[in-house]
Amino acid sequence: MPAALPALTALIVGVAVVILLLVVWDLPAFLGLVISALIVGVVDAALVPGVSFGGIPAQVATAFGNNMAGVGIPILMAAVIGKSMTESGAANRIVRSFQSLVSDENADFALWGSSTILAIPVFFDNVFYLLAPLARSMRARIGDNYALYIAVVGGGGAATHAFVPPTPGPLTVAHKLGTGGSILGMTIILGLAVAIPSALVAGVLYGRFINKRLDIPLRESMGTTAEDLEQQAEQSIESLPSFTESLLPIAIAVLLIAAGTSVDTFQDVYPVLEQFQPITNFVGDVNFSLTLAAIVSALTYLRMDDFPRQVWQDELTEALQNGGNIAAITCAGGAFGAMLALSNIGPVVAGGLSNLGIGLLITAWLIAFIVRIAQGSTTVAMITTGGIMAPLTPQLTVNPAYLVLAIGAGGIACSWYNDSGFWVVKEIGGLTQGETLKTWTVVTSLLSVTAMILVLVYSTLLPLA
Repeated sequence: MPAALPALTALIVGVAVVILLLVVWDLPAFLGLVISALIVGVVDAALVPGVSFGGIPAQVATAFGNNMAGVGIPILMAAVIGKSMTESGAANRIVRSFQSLVSDENADFALWGSSTILAIPVFFDNVFYLLAPLARSMRARIGDNYALYIAVVGGGGAATHAFVPPTPGPLTVAHKLGTGGSILGMTIILGLAVAIPSALVAGVLYGRFINKRLDIPLRESMGTTAEDLEQQAEQSIESLPSFTESLLPIAIAVLLIAAGTSVDTFQDVYPVLEQFQPITNFVGDVNFSLTLAAIVSALTYLRMDDFPRQVWQDELTEALQNGGNIAAITCAGGAFGAMLALSNIGPVVAGGLSNLGIGLLITAWLIAFIVRIAQGSTTVAMITTGGIMAPLTPQLTVNPAYLVLAIGAGGIACSWYNDSGFWVVKEIGGLTQGETLKTWTVVTSLLSVTAMILVLVYSTLLPLA
């Protein structure tokens, strides 16, 4: 049997099954994704040597659990933050402060800038957890433009996540392709030069385009209904918490995570930082930082609404129940992607493309692009491609940082059902599958193409070799 046949068969079956269950039969997302993961696992067991048929259910459960270990507590705490910031009026207060700086027509720039900056020290999914309540409150206050707000928050955060270290994808690939701090520093500089215009095209420009053609209503999400948001939008500013108190949960999360990331990144350059690493690893861990942010936002919620403690507890419990459903769907999507990866689709694609007679930058982009679509994870696609391209780095006639960015451009492409990030955006944003595909999936695809064009232009005009 040709080596590529099992992987390609698993991919084709996986795509067909997930579309049948989720799109045609409209099964609940969690159920459809678990069934799809099991079916792909059965195909793997039948065609891939060493994969045990009897062990497939356990492997699906393990993949689900591994994803839950990574996102379970953050999503649950994000549910508390979202509920508390919305119901207390904190999100509304921040939105009104944004609006005082920009007009309603340009409110998207405030969200885009926030997402782009926050995603430098904070992973994309955590940025989305923090900014989704603001996007929903801005939609309630202005009355439309929700498709635009989803696009700019997603585009800004995803671009920085894919191109600017110290997020794990570009950081790991930079270390694979070069030694010392020179390639890392150049990757940060060039990454920002690629991320910002790419996010403007994919987030702002496409967001405004799709916003004229797609009116997304507010729906219940994270325990907050559209009616709640509309009532908040009509409140007087005097009845809302202060801007400082409103922003405090976001500031706490970002600063703590940034502290942990900064010490991890720069301890080799500044050895004195190593003594602080145990503390910054603790407070900078997203499980702790978002928990602390949730506590702060929940206390503001209790103070502003001034209702009995039992009612407050019931409201937070409802938010956690909604967050649990979102976490389950997100982790089921991750398990489906893991079963596709079990077929070795990544190495098969990478091996098939690595010897093409085209430029190294385009080859790297193609490999990462297809691996990303096949198995779902941006970081895995980047690390897989980085390992393939590392031996070829001496052949480059441009700075290796451009190769890192080409890999990132391919790795961010076309987020769909096998990417846990797709389900984060859908569930936390309160979108349908179709709306998520038309906004988030297209945004990530445009990011990929725009970034690759920029990499080719920059590397031609300024090789930096």
